[in-house]
Formats: sequence, C-alpha cells, structure tokens
Amino acid sequence: MTGQPHPGIPVGVHVVVERDGRVLMMRRAGTGFFDGLYSLPGGHVEAGESIARTAAREIGEETGLLLREADVVPLGVVHRLSDTNRIDFFVRARAWAGEPRICEPLKCDRLEWFAPDALPETTVPYVRRALAEGSGPWLLELGW
Repeated sequence: MTGQPHPGIPVGVHVVVERDGRVLMMRRAGTGFFDGLYSLPGGHVEAGESIARTAAREIGEETGLLLREADVVPLGVVHRLSDTNRIDFFVRARAWAGEPRICEPLKCDRLEWFAPDALPETTVPYVRRALAEGSGPWLLELGW
C-alpha cells in the first residue's frame, strides 16, 4: 500500500473504524463539501505519503485515535466522476487506540457510531455505496 498518487488526479483515503459491530461516522460541517452529511474519517493523500500513512495521520488529526500503519487493511477503491475525476481508497483499522473525539470542530460537528445496515439517510452517497460492498476487495466506478 505504498506509492505515489498520480499528480493530476485527487486521491482520498477513508478509514473504517469499528466497535461493537458499529462504524464511526463524522458529520461534515463548514467545509463546503458535503456539509451536513455523514462520512468516514479520512482525507487527501499528501505528496510522498502512502495510503496507510494517510489513514494513520488523518484518523489522528480528525478523531484523536492512534492508528499504526501496520494496522491499516485495504477494503476497496472508488473511482468516481463527479465534479472531478477522483480516486478514493477505503481501508479498515484492524486495531486502534483511544476514544474518538472531534479534533477539527471547524470541519465536523458530530461523531457517532452506526450499524453498517442502519446508516443515516444523510450519508455521503458514494461512502454509503462503498460500505455496502463489505470487506473487499472491491472496485467501484461511479458516475462514468
């Protein structure tokens, strides 16, 4: 799970954190992108950063959880055409430490645990679709 993203295509990473059969979801706020909708913790791959490193960094920045790169397990990839041609990697945190909290209140106004089959109606559509694919590996091409 290492390598450089293509410089012309935005690459994102979404992290599935599970506890007691539920998935940690964040409600986006103040970003101008899917505000008011629930999504998974995650973010953009930075230059020179692996997918696993991005997952560990982003989960720490957004929720305060500690995730080792070795505990990042790939689930699948969404290649989507919406406002951009974008690639999103979905990974699972096999193990993590800490208690989740909102660490970026200007980007998120709520953290909640949901059963995968009972996600809120206000879930980002491509995230809902990806979570429905299960434990992977899978590839979704959406909007083409």
